[in-house]
Amino acid sequence: MTPNPIAETVASLMPRAKSELAELVAFQSVADWAQFPKSESEAAANWVADALRAEGFEDVALLDTPDGTQSVYGFLPGPAGAPTVLLYAHYDVQPPLDDAAWISPAFELTERDGRWYGRGAADCKGGFIMHLLALRALKANGGVPVNVKVIAEGSEEQGTGGLQQYAEAHPELLAADTIVIGDAGNFRPGLPTVTATLRGMCLLKVKVDTLAGNLHSGMFGGAAPDALAALIRVLDSLRAADGSTTVDGLASDAVWEGLQYPEADFRADAKVLDGVELIGAGTVADRLWARPAVTVLGIDCPPVVGATPSVQASAGALISLRVPPGVDTAEAIKLLEAHLVAHTPWRARLQVEVVGQGQPFQADTESPAYASMRAALEAAYPGQEMQISGMGGSIPLCNTLTSLYPEAEMLLIGLSEPEAQIHAVNESVSPDELERLSVAEALFLVNYAASKRG
Repeated sequence: MTPNPIAETVASLMPRAKSELAELVAFQSVADWAQFPKSESEAAANWVADALRAEGFEDVALLDTPDGTQSVYGFLPGPAGAPTVLLYAHYDVQPPLDDAAWISPAFELTERDGRWYGRGAADCKGGFIMHLLALRALKANGGVPVNVKVIAEGSEEQGTGGLQQYAEAHPELLAADTIVIGDAGNFRPGLPTVTATLRGMCLLKVKVDTLAGNLHSGMFGGAAPDALAALIRVLDSLRAADGSTTVDGLASDAVWEGLQYPEADFRADAKVLDGVELIGAGTVADRLWARPAVTVLGIDCPPVVGATPSVQASAGALISLRVPPGVDTAEAIKLLEAHLVAHTPWRARLQVEVVGQGQPFQADTESPAYASMRAALEAAYPGQEMQISGMGGSIPLCNTLTSLYPEAEMLLIGLSEPEAQIHAVNESVSPDELERLSVAEALFLVNYAASKRG
């Protein structure tokens, strides 16, 4: 087999990549100042900016976005007349959840069983390192053949829309011929995959009030309206008996026609306990990529420890609704709000607040950029054909960029394959995936530049 100099260069850069990812993972960059200091996110943003400057990027800037966070921008000029490619990642992360459940510290990159563990290792600090590796490999092998813009978002996980709002106010900043979103992942480790669809999402806070204050359950229970019981009724109305999402007026019978997700594989990936049934109807792919899905993310109510014999006057919850492609998120929010009102029992008082939202996304998989990516992925993963899948998660920026730059082609790749366990405890990244996807991204830029020269 003919040696691939780009692959050889990336392989030689992997020790440096590990060290840099360890530095970046060490920042507790959760964009929720009630949980983690803002200074941690600011330090991570400065680290990203310094890394871009070290690679020769110009106009590097920390963009103060309307949600109070910072996104990092930089521009690397290519040859005259070359197309422009925007590379996206985000440096903010989910909170670690249960520190005690992590086998190694959440913010300390730790190698174990051939994987690198740490919060953000795959989602999506590893995605930023992937971009750096690809560009370094190109610089060592004749230069970067395109103009490159990099944007590293600081609040993607919070869904607060800061970068979307900033981009809409500065539409020239992120303009590009093609956009590579480094925040998706292969369907399986070793199986090169581009993501063609994303569900949108909305986050709603709901609060139920029934009484002026808590009451003694012995004296008033049985007649006094219990706010927590009312909330439970409301939340239960969002699911059918089989667990399917049921929002009045919102279709939930779409079918996914592409790559399928065997149920046994899903059970293993999701670590479903033996004997416990999956929820919903249709194929797993239908449920994950083509249909809405509601999740109760949290409930405000007394904890078991310290609870008193009281009828609750107030209770609240945070609800997430994933919105499939083809459905407008704003319309889905209206339907969800109407559903919650209609299913609130006993004329209890209900307050609903929308705290985050993003539109679903569907890519054009017939575009020329996909042909360049297909060749690149299949070279980086010899013997494997590129697969096209959906992703149940949301990247709200995708639709913003699509609306701002309708002629731009968009591709989604990344490191968040099932074993990465993103958003869960013990998140990890496969260094093999990081290496091969970095090679693929570099080869894509070469292929894409050549296709534009015609």
